[in-house]
Amino acid sequence: MHDSYYRPGEQRAERVQDLFGEIAPRYDLINDLQSFGFHRVWKRKVVELARVGPGMCALDVCCGTGDLAFALHKCGATVAGLDFSLAMLRVALQRQTGSQTGITLLQGDTQKLPFANDTFDAVTVGYGLRNLGSWERGLEEMWRVAKRGGRLVVLDFGKPSNGVWRAMYFAYLRWGVPLFGRLFCKNAPAYAYILESLQHYPAQEGVAAHMHERGCRDVRVINLVGGAMSINVAVK
Repeated sequence: MHDSYYRPGEQRAERVQDLFGEIAPRYDLINDLQSFGFHRVWKRKVVELARVGPGMCALDVCCGTGDLAFALHKCGATVAGLDFSLAMLRVALQRQTGSQTGITLLQGDTQKLPFANDTFDAVTVGYGLRNLGSWERGLEEMWRVAKRGGRLVVLDFGKPSNGVWRAMYFAYLRWGVPLFGRLFCKNAPAYAYILESLQHYPAQEGVAAHMHERGCRDVRVINLVGGAMSINVAVK
């Protein structure tokens, strides 16, 4: 029996590495099941908000198995996808075809991005900011490597403002999502982690506030499914 995958602060890196190492082979399948396929719709919205095209450069941090990186590349942008987990990157590399030039997948820490200031026209993250030891530091690094006028787009689990809906949603995360983990990964705690991490994360409003503090322009919160999911978007 595994103990909790959640650890505070700097202790999180090793446990997050363990978590994604275990679930990587079935990560995409369980995402489809637990979101009823809607995560694909929400990721398309992220790509739309990133507004990239030919001649532009984009970075997707915490890229996982590559959904956003590949979608940004299809828009014509040169793309870098970065993730801390080698297991997840291996799945992404398996998905990458030989014809996909102009896309680079690399291991790295979102809190210490290996890129110069003002490099990318768009920087995105899907379901990753919440997993960092310091989500604030990760967001600041995304801001640093974005060009002036570049766009930051963050997709993650949210915290609904309606108390009844929030209680129902948290109950689903507490009982329903770990059931998928038990059935398909033989590991319920790996998916119980979603609620644990969300409870320690300020979600859409906290991210928006930090974007304002960094001096971002045009800060918006797009609530999905009544705020159960959310997209934060801003311009540097």
